[in-house]
Amino acid sequence: MDVELRASDDDRNRVVAELHRHTAAGRLTLDEFSDRAGAVWTARTLGDLAALTRDLPALSDPPGDGVGHGRRELLMLFAAAALTLLLLGGFLAITR
Repeated sequence: MDVELRASDDDRNRVVAELHRHTAAGRLTLDEFSDRAGAVWTARTLGDLAALTRDLPALSDPPGDGVGHGRRELLMLFAAAALTLLLLGGFLAITR
């Protein structure tokens, strides 16, 4: 990998997904994830991106193209939010 090559948005999205997986595995705190994810979007080269994950181990099961996985995560997040709103609405209706 030529570290001086300019990074693409796909490269940046890949690194954010990798950071997310490391956060889910407990290797990064939410603050560390937030700091590194913010730095991803200001990275100009592949070397800049590589520096953000240099201290993390390689992931053993790389995701597919990430499209289906991202949609599934978004759907689960939406479902959790909808359920929370329903429960909150029910609680408010009972306590009034």
